Amino acid sequence: MGEDTDLWVRDGKFTFEPVPGAETVSTGGWLIPGLVDAHCHIGLDAAGAVSTVDGWRGQMLTDRDAGTLLIRDCGSPVDTRELDSHEDLPRLIRAGRHLAPPRRYIPGVALELDPSELPAAAGEQARRGDGWIKLVGDWIDRSVGELSPAWPAEAVTMAITAAHDAGARVTAHTFGEEALPALINAGIDCIEHGTGLTEDLVAEMAVRGTALVPTLINVEHFPDFAAAAQRRFPGYSSTMLRLHGTARARVRAAYEAGVPIYAGTDAGGGITHGQLAREVVALHEAGLPAEAALGAASWRARDWLGHPGVDEGAAADLCVYGADPRLDLSVLAQPAHIVLRGRVVR
Repeated sequence: MGEDTDLWVRDGKFTFEPVPGAETVSTGGWLIPGLVDAHCHIGLDAAGAVSTVDGWRGQMLTDRDAGTLLIRDCGSPVDTRELDSHEDLPRLIRAGRHLAPPRRYIPGVALELDPSELPAAAGEQARRGDGWIKLVGDWIDRSVGELSPAWPAEAVTMAITAAHDAGARVTAHTFGEEALPALINAGIDCIEHGTGLTEDLVAEMAVRGTALVPTLINVEHFPDFAAAAQRRFPGYSSTMLRLHGTARARVRAAYEAGVPIYAGTDAGGGITHGQLAREVVALHEAGLPAEAALGAASWRARDWLGHPGVDEGAAADLCVYGADPRLDLSVLAQPAHIVLRGRVVR
């Protein structure tokens, strides 16, 4: 990182060997392996499921033109496999459908299941996905007016085991504290949001290598969630405000403890696409050094998801910037060139 080098593309792949007759795209720029949004939703928007291919393409093109060339889709109510043949779109890693109990998630988005059905559903989504599945770990329980765990601990353990046996990793949506011990102790691979993490849980995640995707630009909306719930669910409202107030300190504590942290926007619900640069800045403001925040959205995230960076023979996905983004992360919002599968798309 930070070395001067010459780089060529042959047959859509990087090479450090000169390619005769190659067209020069950029000289003197800063090259970053294609950016990664590790928590995104293709086929979902604020109104619910997006049913058209054009709608899915629009979301992915917005992300692509902001430099995001690899997306981990953390749950979608629609099957977007048709996009796999669209070479002008970012690479997509799917986690299948959200898995949630009845009436404990956004209506129409999740597969709604009884706890006894969860392990089999986890195995099935693992077989349908791209190496990941997504659990809803907690959500508001309207009968008590508060966040509470979505599943019994035994069901969580069985579901994670079923997914692992099928060759998939598991992640989970969590806002509060109560659902986290069962998920982490069962060997979950990643926690989304994680605003309820405690010092002990952070230490356990660090030992296990459990990843965290904080989605800080989504957490910025917690006060809005609290205001909307204040009249009917004052306890939940108070909890969301408390979690908002401590979110960045918990991210900083996780980083300092050695928890792997990756950048994700949660785009596709109430968050519009193309905002990964904002999330990287938010991670830095929470306490990650600039280079660590950048790596969380580029080379480290690519390695975590099994996609190489700028290596000999790797797929030629990169962003070119006119200034060093490690010195000014706001540069990420203005890529000079974007190369996807060896083609200049911007």
